[in-house]
Amino acid sequence: MKPKKQKTWNMPDTLIIVFFVVLLAALLTYIIPMGQFDTKEMTYMNQGSEEKKTVLVPDSFHYVTDKEGHAVREGIPLFQSGDGMGFLNYVFEGLVSGDKMGSAVGVIAFILIIGGSFGIIMRTNAIDQGLMKVIEKTKGRESLLIPVMFVLFSLGGAVFGMGEEAIAFALILVPVIIRLGYDSITAVMITYVATQIGFASSWMNPFGVAIAQGISGVPVLSAAPFRILMWAVFTLFGVLYILRYAKKVKANPETSLSYKTDAFFRDSQKEETLQAKFGLGHIIVVLTLIAGIAWIIWGVVEHAYFIPEIATQFFVIGLVSGVAGILFKLNGMKLNDLAESFVSGAKDLLPAALVVGMAKGIVLVMGGDSPSDPSILNTILESAGSLTDKMPAELSAWFMLTFQSVFNFFIVSGSGQAALTMPLMAPLADIAGVTRQVAVVAFQLGDGLTNIIVPTSAALMGTLGAARLGFGTWLKFIYKFQVLLFVLASVFVLAAAIIKLH
Repeated sequence: MKPKKQKTWNMPDTLIIVFFVVLLAALLTYIIPMGQFDTKEMTYMNQGSEEKKTVLVPDSFHYVTDKEGHAVREGIPLFQSGDGMGFLNYVFEGLVSGDKMGSAVGVIAFILIIGGSFGIIMRTNAIDQGLMKVIEKTKGRESLLIPVMFVLFSLGGAVFGMGEEAIAFALILVPVIIRLGYDSITAVMITYVATQIGFASSWMNPFGVAIAQGISGVPVLSAAPFRILMWAVFTLFGVLYILRYAKKVKANPETSLSYKTDAFFRDSQKEETLQAKFGLGHIIVVLTLIAGIAWIIWGVVEHAYFIPEIATQFFVIGLVSGVAGILFKLNGMKLNDLAESFVSGAKDLLPAALVVGMAKGIVLVMGGDSPSDPSILNTILESAGSLTDKMPAELSAWFMLTFQSVFNFFIVSGSGQAALTMPLMAPLADIAGVTRQVAVVAFQLGDGLTNIIVPTSAALMGTLGAARLGFGTWLKFIYKFQVLLFVLASVFVLAAAIIKLH
């Protein structure tokens, strides 16, 4: 008898996962009644400047009722025409939702423009030639690159809220890391994951902790020593974890979960394509990239550049690199190659862009993320928030962390989640016997750390797209690390509650 073939279960594609989550959200609209909050505009000071934010009013929650006064459970229809929202409308409505400043349409454009720009840069072959120089210079010291890059990206997340920018850096560093004998998972860890560890444990992140403190009535940027210690511990933990993993992969590359998908990068780095001289044209392209990144960092720090400005900056970098490629005939580039390579690069990140739009459909099916509009998301928020006043102080603090971690699946934006949850969590912290500063710590750790694993994160899906990593593959690797991060976050939240952090 022939031996039976062992069946293997393959993780569904990310788009399939999103579809079933949307289906679950649609079913919940038939079970959970809709609710809404009143809103107000509040003002707070952030580093000497006045900031405004529209937030919900605590204790203003009310169910939407019918003529008889019964709570309305308005199950979403299968399809809706016009301005309505139906279950099957989630793809289109998700893709066109939002504006140029954020999810989904702004982030989709951002991802495609970055992909196209790097398609041009990679077509010049300057990065490949530069890789050879890096490898020559770092011979025997490759492992130093990992902790240095991890700390730098973590600082980027902590200081100016770096997130979507990691997509571009992944496009640069994935080939470098693979050429040095590691894998694309290592590259994603030292770029995107590092930024989110910094984002979550920051003492000054303008898009997370600063907004949460302002909304909660806590002095902005207060309790910095506690958070600096938190950042150092989380960053050190991340460095040690990835060093251990990278060492194992380098010793035996086939143990990597991304070994098959990394073949794309290994095949594109054949020795025969990397023998050309690293000439003036290549130097100009590399210097353009370095100058462009410096320009972006300056713009973000000094002028709060965001998605529209950064996307345009990367387009300029790609355009200048392409012109240099044509003038110096790098890799045989001609005028039409400028357009073709832009399209090819954008096409590589198209799956990630689609996921961003479709994931936004989850929130739309649930009624949207506006506190003033009727939605089941508002009801979930109110129900979860009201549980904390029935718990002991330390347990309430831990529950806040757990709630923020779960809620981040639906509202990935740090500032958006702060505006929705902190007006509720801050007064509930008073009732529960924990300080508002503790509620902010729970928010920032719950919000930031789960960005590493939720498929609704545009920055995560864009970075995975740049690394050609499927979400299923990423999930198999990252879940253990995510559990350990949650345990570490729980320790810090409980410690903050015990010492009554102010």
